[in-house]
Amino acid sequence: MKKLTAVVAITAGLALSACTMNSNERMVLGGVGGAGAGLLTANLLQANSNWTMLAVLGGAAAGALVARNTATNECAYARGDGTYRVAACR
Repeated sequence: MKKLTAVVAITAGLALSACTMNSNERMVLGGVGGAGAGLLTANLLQANSNWTMLAVLGGAAAGALVARNTATNECAYARGDGTYRVAACR
């Protein structure tokens, strides 16, 4: 429980400092936060090492994309034929 509290406190502190960051720094922070969330989720589910690594990598990728989309206010929308278009988020 102490470990979880420390992770939440650090993540909250980093999130509050994101207001003064440029987009690249936000993407790195998003990737680190996503990786941490993936690691915590895998540990809570008592996943083996392979699933833990997959959760960390997936979380890092998702966190970086969310941070990028927040910085640019652009989202990718599926067209239904396997391609995507990028437009302002709704």
